[in-house]
Amino acid sequence: MAQQLKLGYNTGYWGSGPPTGALDSIQQAERLGYSSVWTAEAYGSDALTPLAWWGAQTTKVQLGTGIVQISARTPAATAMAAMTLDHLSGGRVILGLGASGPQVVEGWYGQPYPKPLARTREYVDIVRRIVRRDAPVDAHGEFYNMPYAGGTGLGKPLKSTVHPYRREIPIYLGAEGPKNVALAAEICDGWLPLFLSPKEDAFYRSCLATGFAAAGDPSKAERFEVASGLTIIPGDDVEKCADKVRPFLALYAGGMGARGANFHFEVFARMGYEDVAFKVQNLYLQGRKEEAAASIPLAMVEDVALVGPMDKIRGEIDRWRETCVTTFLVSGPPQVLPLYAELFLG
Repeated sequence: MAQQLKLGYNTGYWGSGPPTGALDSIQQAERLGYSSVWTAEAYGSDALTPLAWWGAQTTKVQLGTGIVQISARTPAATAMAAMTLDHLSGGRVILGLGASGPQVVEGWYGQPYPKPLARTREYVDIVRRIVRRDAPVDAHGEFYNMPYAGGTGLGKPLKSTVHPYRREIPIYLGAEGPKNVALAAEICDGWLPLFLSPKEDAFYRSCLATGFAAAGDPSKAERFEVASGLTIIPGDDVEKCADKVRPFLALYAGGMGARGANFHFEVFARMGYEDVAFKVQNLYLQGRKEEAAASIPLAMVEDVALVGPMDKIRGEIDRWRETCVTTFLVSGPPQVLPLYAELFLG
């Protein structure tokens, strides 16, 4: 993986409106040497519009989508948006893509959720072909047909009217399962993990190695990026700091996905917390969210986050530095960003 450690700023999901102080934090991050800023989307705000708005008020920082959900847009619509924003920003776009899960895909986008890996492979291929603009797109796979076969019969292969600012826009894949992580290494330029833990580093490196081998490019591992979110909650009381993380973990382990179809649940199960995850899921699906959060042990929080006094956090940084992560994505108000810069870049 790429060797130089970088820091990114993650604006996260919106609540009832834009996150308070996001632009101030983004501009502060750029001044401090953060390499990228990231937005998210689920079933509320989209990931692209905020990047255009906030990105217009920055000059150097890269603009990443973490993630654009592939069921929300056709490959052509995503490629058009990425090319447009890449022109407007002077080549600063990182296109983070992901399949999301069946609850969102079927419930919000009204799309089926078959074979997410195969669908992702087709999607990425078409986006790349559109951006490269080598020829009109003529793609007929299992999931996407360009031009559409049938209909009026008037469709024909087309090539973007816009010449790309860059013929290769970096594509990162949001992935959690081993096959999806390997797919990211095979067909993409980076991976966006969720709940990566240092103790799972060897497992993920093995998944990535499988993907690099499938790509047939021995040098790919040297330039591949892994941009991972990392929650940091400093404070004197470790348990109180952990309490600020527990509801987030409970939401993902217990509430993001149906029973038997929750990819986040599986991540925690692989870490050794399957019994905890079952309990959290049962409580969460009964509507007992506070109990679900309270049932998460401190060790589970500390496996995926940095919590507690600053001396403790500084003492735990090295185990994160030794992972496959090349960019840590942090969040918070402007006043905490210098601290994170000192921790990781200083």
